[in-house]
Amino acid sequence: MKTSQNTILITGGGSGIGFEIAKLFSNDNQIIITGRNSEKLQKAAAQLKNTTAIAADITNENDVKTLVETLKKDFPNLNILINNAGSASVFDLATPEINAFQKASDEINTNYLSIIRLTENLLPVLTTKESAIVNVSSIVALVPGKSLPTYSASKAALHSYTKTLRLSLANTSVKVFELMPPLVNTDFSKEIGGENGVSPELLATDLFKAFENDQYEIHTGQTADMFNLYHSNPAAALAVMNANGE
Repeated sequence: MKTSQNTILITGGGSGIGFEIAKLFSNDNQIIITGRNSEKLQKAAAQLKNTTAIAADITNENDVKTLVETLKKDFPNLNILINNAGSASVFDLATPEINAFQKASDEINTNYLSIIRLTENLLPVLTTKESAIVNVSSIVALVPGKSLPTYSASKAALHSYTKTLRLSLANTSVKVFELMPPLVNTDFSKEIGGENGVSPELLATDLFKAFENDQYEIHTGQTADMFNLYHSNPAAALAVMNANGE
């Protein structure tokens, strides 16, 4: 996949992994970042080259409809969709009154269903040219973390969807990538010890390299080790993932 002269939409592009991807790619590409907080997006875009901010809640059907219409009108050359926006809740399923159902509903909607809707709406645009879809999943898509029970489930669903999407689009112009981060040092991960994680810049760099090499599943940092352990000894992988209650 080419790394320049693209028009790239990044959901959740105002901070964390999304912002660092936008920063790295903004030198030689047209970037559109989207998210719920307009002020935050505008501040992020002001720090980047060739970047436009469009406020939209990807879990809201009307917002998605408006976003897609704007993209078709103002950015007809859109050829890369990076589904990065996410939601996570930290809790223990054994704890009373945690409202696991509501947490799961929010996470499944943000981390899985909203991605399907946005991707489906943009496929007619993407399939007309050399293009790519990048879904940002997680190490817990492979091995769930006890303190992230429904987030883990949502990312496992996204991992499965990404594989089938890649198969379904194999004979089209669309390449499907999956970026699988380990713990990352962002505000998003503060509650689970994100300060001990890898830098979001590393994720952006690995994605750039994956584009250059058409590497469709990207295991950054500890994800590579966990992937190998999971396939050789699933029980050991689960134990390692949850050794500190995470």
